[in-house]
Amino acid sequence: MPEPRVLDQKARGYFGIGAERISKPMNLGALMRTAHAFGASFVFSIDADPRVRIVRYADTAHSDTHVPYYPWPSLEAMTLPRRCQMVGVELTDDAIDLPSFRHPVNAAYILGPERGSLSPEAQARCAHIVRIPTRFCINVSLAGALVMYDRQMSLGGFAPRPVRSGGPTELPLRLTSGSIGGHGPRIVRSALRRGEEPGAGPEVEEE
Repeated sequence: MPEPRVLDQKARGYFGIGAERISKPMNLGALMRTAHAFGASFVFSIDADPRVRIVRYADTAHSDTHVPYYPWPSLEAMTLPRRCQMVGVELTDDAIDLPSFRHPVNAAYILGPERGSLSPEAQARCAHIVRIPTRFCINVSLAGALVMYDRQMSLGGFAPRPVRSGGPTELPLRLTSGSIGGHGPRIVRSALRRGEEPGAGPEVEEE
């Protein structure tokens, strides 16, 4: 039985994600765990409720030992890396629908609190405001997961969706080195066009 293909689906650039005035430890813990799973570079909170300190009960993966967590007390105290664009997630009239949004290569996504919206001050600091096309507001950690999934789909180097239902007919461009017989993307795609299994047949690259 052939070994499964291992693909490098890490998105370009880097990102961080956090929330303003978050009050429930379980929500922050779920957000941190999901951010860890999606490869976030950092997680943050702005003016969080002191109770979120017990976040370890929700984040059983202990993500803060793998992904830095910055509990900034205020927006004024928040500092982001150079060229990192802040992206707000909020249901506003002029927000960009998430499926139509071009994610910045370097971004910090900020969500609003459980019962409320992003403050006007936070929205003013954002380079972009996006909205998840739902009928009403959803859980903050779920909203964060959807944003990170959309970023991964947009920048992760996945194969394009086929016209018909089912899986892709070609492999992504971003292949882990040595994942398929040590061959690069051009060799793999050449094999697919010839109807062969990658790694079988002559190692001839297409120009």
